[in-house]
Amino acid sequence: MDILRALTMLLMIFVNDLWTIKGEPEWLGHAESNQDFMGLADIVFPCFLFVVGMSIPFAIEGRFKKGFPGVSTVGHILTRTLALLLMGVFIVNTESGVGAESGMNLPVFRILMVIGFLLVWNVYPRTDNPGRKKIYSILKAIGLLLLLYLAIAFRDANGGVFQARWWGILGLIGWTYLICAMIYIFARDRFKYLIPIWIFFILLCVFKSGLREGETLLNLPHGNFFDQFLGILHVGNGALPAFTMGGLLLSLVSTKYVNRPNRDKVIFAVVTTLILAVLGFITHQFWIVSKIQATPPWIFYCCAIAVGTYAIIYWLVEKGKASWFNFISPAGTATLTCYLIPYVTYSLSSLLGIRLPEFLTTGFVGVLNCIVFSFFIIFITGLLGRVHVKLKI
Repeated sequence: MDILRALTMLLMIFVNDLWTIKGEPEWLGHAESNQDFMGLADIVFPCFLFVVGMSIPFAIEGRFKKGFPGVSTVGHILTRTLALLLMGVFIVNTESGVGAESGMNLPVFRILMVIGFLLVWNVYPRTDNPGRKKIYSILKAIGLLLLLYLAIAFRDANGGVFQARWWGILGLIGWTYLICAMIYIFARDRFKYLIPIWIFFILLCVFKSGLREGETLLNLPHGNFFDQFLGILHVGNGALPAFTMGGLLLSLVSTKYVNRPNRDKVIFAVVTTLILAVLGFITHQFWIVSKIQATPPWIFYCCAIAVGTYAIIYWLVEKGKASWFNFISPAGTATLTCYLIPYVTYSLSSLLGIRLPEFLTTGFVGVLNCIVFSFFIIFITGLLGRVHVKLKI
């Protein structure tokens, strides 16, 4: 699971860096809204949500085994969600630029923002020393005050104040995590509840997504109670929680049948991947493949890719090849740190006036440059982890 998360994060850094180059192949980027196409960038986020789902049973059952009560675990889920929403809102606000009224420019704001995140949510070394504990508490308080100052001082390029414009990638992860983690709290490992819930999210997407002709299978009045309820939880058309619930189910199956012969596991993985791919093909006759529209074939194809990739990784690990992935392991164990570091590197490059020659940011060479950048970010993440700089919520 950590390896799949690391690979997904590696690809996420890579596709997020494509904006720095030009002339890259179309299949690496995002498809347009009405384009019947799925690029690499359209697959990464669903796979990450899938891994989020896979981690939920391990995290929650781990807390129960340590003796934490259900109320404490619910509080932990809410706290993690709030942290993701807060970070998501900060990042989204910077996407509108930072005006001069803020007293700082965009690079400085983003660097201070990431420093604030690190101070508040860093995994500080465990200690029984009262003095060190006090220092860690002071650092967290400084981080909170810094984020509060940034939120108050912020003005975008048009003079707008700090606000929840949309939740951003981290915020979407937060809402989806909240929904699926709370479902697991009550359903635990009972497939008789979890499978119907996963099917519900799939059907929600089926009925709410626009067909090729532009209509939907279920034309409910706009603003009905059902839509309002789903809107409160930010379920959307059900696609995002469908990915996470899919990962949650795969995680439980892998755990429940861990002692089954490898042959059975391979057969299950192949059959599941094929079924999902076939469902993708069938639904593709009625809907386009679109990440932006979050269509059913996009769900099925991405789930098939996630299951198939996990199966290959599982097979390699069983063959003793886990060490092949050691060089990207920081991306799997310090994922949030890895995600935020590029905001600092881009900001430092802007402040220092660093510009790469055009031949390094064009075509095939530009793609290689993005690959090198992705591994560099993971390397920096590993170095920071060694000095106890690692975000965890």
